Amino acid sequence: MLAPINKIPPEILALVPDFWDTRDRDQDVITLTHVCHAWREIFISRSSLWTDFDWLDEEKTQVYFERSKSSPINLSLDLNRGIPPRDPFQPTPHTTGRLKSLSVKGRSENVEAVTSRLSHPAPLLEHLSMSFDPPWWPSHYPALPPALFNGDLSSLRTLRLEFVHTELPWRNMVNLTSLALTRLQSGTVSGGQLLDFLESAPYLKEVKFYYATPTTGIQDGRLVSLGCLESMVIEADVPCSTLLEQLLIPVGAKLKLRVDLPNSSPIEQYLPRSLDNLRNLSNFTAVELYPDENYQDMKFSGPNGQVKMTLGNHRADLIFKVLAKLDTSKTERLILNRDYLLDRESLCQELLLMKNLRTLTLSRCDIPCTPIYALDPCSSEVMVCPKLEELVLVPYHRRMSHIIVRITEMAAARASRGEKLRTFRIVGGPEEVNLDVSELRKYVCNVEYGPMV
Repeated sequence: MLAPINKIPPEILALVPDFWDTRDRDQDVITLTHVCHAWREIFISRSSLWTDFDWLDEEKTQVYFERSKSSPINLSLDLNRGIPPRDPFQPTPHTTGRLKSLSVKGRSENVEAVTSRLSHPAPLLEHLSMSFDPPWWPSHYPALPPALFNGDLSSLRTLRLEFVHTELPWRNMVNLTSLALTRLQSGTVSGGQLLDFLESAPYLKEVKFYYATPTTGIQDGRLVSLGCLESMVIEADVPCSTLLEQLLIPVGAKLKLRVDLPNSSPIEQYLPRSLDNLRNLSNFTAVELYPDENYQDMKFSGPNGQVKMTLGNHRADLIFKVLAKLDTSKTERLILNRDYLLDRESLCQELLLMKNLRTLTLSRCDIPCTPIYALDPCSSEVMVCPKLEELVLVPYHRRMSHIIVRITEMAAARASRGEKLRTFRIVGGPEEVNLDVSELRKYVCNVEYGPMV
C-alpha cells in the first residue's frame, strides 16, 4: 500500500493505455490485468479498453464483448486463411449497431460470406475498409451487396475499397472526409456516378484514386467543387484529363498525379486542357524536376498549394510539354535533380522564361554545365534569370575542378553585365572543401560549403 504507484487515483491509472505508442496494445492491456487483483478490477471495468476485436478466437471474442459493455467496437477481419471452421463471426443487430470501425481483408471468394451477415444498420460506423486479393479474372471483381448495413452509411468518415465494387457508396456520404479507391473494375463506376458521389460528400479532405479513374459517362461542362480538399492523389494508366477538368481544386490543396504513359499517348490526355480550375497552380513559386530513366517527376509548389506529377515514360520532352502549359514567370526557386535526360536547348528556353528565379539548385546532375551554360550572358542576347542570387551545387561526381572553372566564367560574365551572384554554395564532403575557388570569389559575394538544408 506504500508503493508510489498506488497513490495514483484509479480513474487516472485507467487512462494510461491511451498514451501508449505500441503495435501490441491488446496484449499489453491483458498484461495489466495480471499484475494484481486491484489493477485487474480497474482495467477490466474500463469498457473502452476492450473494444478491438479480430473475431477469430471464439473465447476471446466473448470475453471482450462482455467487457466492452455498450462501447463502440472496432472489428478487424483477416480472412487470408479462409473462414475458420468454428466461425465466431455472427453479428446481431446489437453488435452491428455498436460498430465504429470495420476492416476486412482476405481472399475475394470470402466477400459474400462476410458481407451477407452485415445487413443490419450501423449508425455509429465511421471507418470502413474492404481490401481483397485481386481475382484471377479481372472481370470478376467481388461485389458488395446493396443491403450492406441496410444501405445507410451516413455516419461514415473514411472509406477504402480495394479490388471490390459496389453502387452503395455513391449516396448518404455527407460526413465522409477520406476516400480511397483502388483498382475499381472497369465500367462499374461511370464519371457521372463519381461526380455525383463527390458532390454528395462536401467535407472530403483526402481523396485517392489508384487506377480507379472512370473513362465513361463523363458529363461535359459539369464542375464539382471540392471546397474542403487538402490532398488528392491520382495514379492512372488511362486518360484522366476530363475528370481533372471537372474538379475545382481549392487554394492550399496538394495534388499528386502519377500516370503510366504509353509512348503513343499524348500528354494532353492526362492533364486538364485548362488549368483555371487547378487554383493551386495559379501562383507557384518553386519547381523541382527529377528526370529518371523510367519516370519524370515534377513538383510545383507555392503559397496556394502544391502539385506533384510523375509521368511513367522515359521521354524527357514531356517535362517541357507540361512546363509549356504553365506560367513560370513567378518561379523563384528551381531544383534540378539529375539532368542527363533533359534536352539542352529546351532547358535553356525554359530558364529564359523564369524571369524571377532567385535560387537554382543543381543536385546530382551528370552534366551541370548545361544549365550553367544557359546562365552565361555570352550564350544569349537576353539575360537569363536576371534576378538570380544563389546557385547551389550538390555534386554527383568528383570532376568538380572543371565545373568550378565553368561556373567562374559564367559568374564573371554576369558580373560584367551588373548581375553579380550573391551566393554560391557547394553541398558536399571534405573532397569538395579543398577545391580552389579563389578566382570564383572575385565575382561571387559569398562562397560557402555545407550540408543541404
